[in-house]
Amino acid sequence: MSALITVKMKGDVAKFRQALRDRAGEFEKVAERGREAGALHHRFGAGDGYVLIVDEWEHAEQFQAFFGDPELQAFVGSVGGDHSAPPEITVTEAISSPDEF
Repeated sequence: MSALITVKMKGDVAKFRQALRDRAGEFEKVAERGREAGALHHRFGAGDGYVLIVDEWEHAEQFQAFFGDPELQAFVGSVGGDHSAPPEITVTEAISSPDEF
């Protein structure tokens, strides 16, 4: 069974949005590394002072190893992520339902 994972990270949302445009190639490389590590789906959302990451991974442990990588954490900080407080991470078992799409 796969895992659904959300990460709510405080940060500079304007800087993050600009980085999505200016550093698209770097985001693509991170995405490829994620897929190689077991990521199945990935999306971002932006809120007031935070970025939300919504992922599906084959196994939660794969996400934990990927997200804990110091190189990835340096990248997160360079695109606006605030490391002064830990992110809110929620890990759940993905379940199928008749109404999913």
